[in-house]
Amino acid sequence: MKRLTACKKTGFPLDGQSKPVSSPETASNFRIRRKRLKRMSEYYQTCVSLPPRSRGFHLITTEILDAIPEVQRFEVGLCHVFIQHTSAGLTINENADPDVRVDMETAANRLCPEKSPFIHTCEGPDDMPAHVKASLFGASVTIPIKSGRLMLGVWQGIYLCEHRDSGGPRRLVITIQGKLK
Repeated sequence: MKRLTACKKTGFPLDGQSKPVSSPETASNFRIRRKRLKRMSEYYQTCVSLPPRSRGFHLITTEILDAIPEVQRFEVGLCHVFIQHTSAGLTINENADPDVRVDMETAANRLCPEKSPFIHTCEGPDDMPAHVKASLFGASVTIPIKSGRLMLGVWQGIYLCEHRDSGGPRRLVITIQGKLK
């Protein structure tokens, strides 16, 4: 007989299974906590247009922080940054040494070179590789908020991954959700 050990608060087993242990007591506790959190959640959303940049990896942390002074009103929460484009992406990586950004561009170009035999070429030779790279890096990042600040690590910054030679302005949607101070 297998002994199942579960978290008393969430009902999730501690043996690596993905489904919670069925217990009316646990389920009702979860619903109560969820209702309380809903009442305390606040949202803020804004859109930001970034100026055109050359191909490469660009730190945009300061531009994002400048766009969301409201983050200071949140005690705890999440900041979600989404880019509304298919040929550029977002990622979080080292913000101290500029060589990292150059190496990221070099590595991305090795992963998906422009000379690959793509069929979609009507927008130029850099377009389809840009779509592939944007999918690899992703269209969003989410950063925890604590005491009115983004909880990025000491050496972390938010990058715009511009994969086109001439990508033009890029639009971001920034959404903050959490508990106010």
